[in-house]
Amino acid sequence: MERVTDAVARAALTLASAHVVSPRVDAELLAAFVLGVPRGRLAVAEDFTPDQVDRFSRLVVARAARVPLQYLTGTAPFRRLELAVGEGVFVPRPETEVLVEWGLGWLRRHAADHSERPAVVVDLCAGSGAIAASIAAETRDVIATRVYAVESEPPAVDWLRRNVTAHGVRVIEGDVTDPAALSELDDSVDLVLCNPPYVPEIGASGLPPEVSEHDPHAAVFGGTDGLDVIRPLIGRVAALLRPGGAMAVEHDDTHAYVVPTLVSADGHFRDVELHHDLAQRARFTTATRV
Repeated sequence: MERVTDAVARAALTLASAHVVSPRVDAELLAAFVLGVPRGRLAVAEDFTPDQVDRFSRLVVARAARVPLQYLTGTAPFRRLELAVGEGVFVPRPETEVLVEWGLGWLRRHAADHSERPAVVVDLCAGSGAIAASIAAETRDVIATRVYAVESEPPAVDWLRRNVTAHGVRVIEGDVTDPAALSELDDSVDLVLCNPPYVPEIGASGLPPEVSEHDPHAAVFGGTDGLDVIRPLIGRVAALLRPGGAMAVEHDDTHAYVVPTLVSADGHFRDVELHHDLAQRARFTTATRV
């Protein structure tokens, strides 16, 4: 038997030595995961059993090797949801929650536009399904929606299905830039949301190991300048949207000028606007189909 507080303190030192950004928090979350209790209950939790000590120690070793915390616990929080995640899928980040909030606000403001039918929402490069599942879950009792999620990587598609099926989201396995993907919805989609791979390859050396070594490469990097997916994606989004429909695409903060410029240059959009995340970094661009 070992006191949880002692095990957590020792683990926090180990994680700090490995340069984990939040060593104490991660140690507590791993301990709570092993015990099956909320993190806030650790102070009154019973001592670790020998088996729990062994399991906790192995998790701490893995976290010190910079395996993402979410891969170790198998879940990632995103807005009101707990998403299943693991090897093969991009771990959703809090920054993307701002994009979802914008999308929900757009749907609320334009509810009258589709009062006679469900609003059609498409999540491109869906990954874990964080965007699609959140939209479906948070509009269920407020706005009628029909949500689609498109993803091309087979491992990610498996996680996607696990996360969105219960929310009624329709999963499409395919390339988001392929004109055939969802072609039956061309000119009829109300809202397109997208968190594509956008990190420039030239910036890979500065990324933490959790990203560079564990997040799927295809979900993170968008070519040398980070725009290999975004460039062709803009035209595909224009084809999907109905006149008056809207789009929001997440991008690198270094793309604060170039992505709005690319969207404007396409010629099918108006009201192009850059948005910032809670840290005031350029995070996503929105526009309306003319």
